[in-house]
Amino acid sequence: MKLPDEGTLLFYGDSITDSGRDYKTPDALGAGYVSFIRALLGFRRPSVNRRVLNMGINGNRIYDLERRLETDVLAHKPAVVTILIGINDTWRRFDSNITSSAEDFHDSYRRILGQIVARVAPRPQLVLMEPFVLPHPGDRRGWRFDLDPRITVVRDLAVEFQADLIPLDGMFSAAATRAPASYWLGDGVHPTPAGHALIADAWLANAS
Repeated sequence: MKLPDEGTLLFYGDSITDSGRDYKTPDALGAGYVSFIRALLGFRRPSVNRRVLNMGINGNRIYDLERRLETDVLAHKPAVVTILIGINDTWRRFDSNITSSAEDFHDSYRRILGQIVARVAPRPQLVLMEPFVLPHPGDRRGWRFDLDPRITVVRDLAVEFQADLIPLDGMFSAAATRAPASYWLGDGVHPTPAGHALIADAWLANAS
């Protein structure tokens, strides 16, 4: 990813991106990886012409992102769009018996990306981040059969749309060999401060 020194960097996703942001304050970033990225960029690559927007919303699935695409992404004409979505599409199967297929996930995600590249000029850079889960508590291990096909969708779409891919699922699995899963993801899904730092570090390592 060629990181611009001006324009809008927009982060789009669910509660992991949201991270407690104030929806009434447009520039509020929450307490997670988006805030970490802005702070580190402000130090490493100072620019008064760069804006960072957090458009994560707690509980969102891919269909929610598609529904609010116009107001929360396209209207901002971002230079870089980073998307992290998919874990709630899996989670709802297990806590609410709401199922959705990997094929539907693919089609909705593909429509989102197609709209972004067709309607934002110049074409923004796309960064797709894998959804992830760690087996803490242990029942999360049983989620893999539903989540893994969604991770494959994200990888395939990154190739199709020439997007940067950040393979967070593998990164968290590797991190869990150095410290327990709960050190990184308190409930197997939501990052601790160390987990948010891992995401921020991976995103920044992908930028030049």
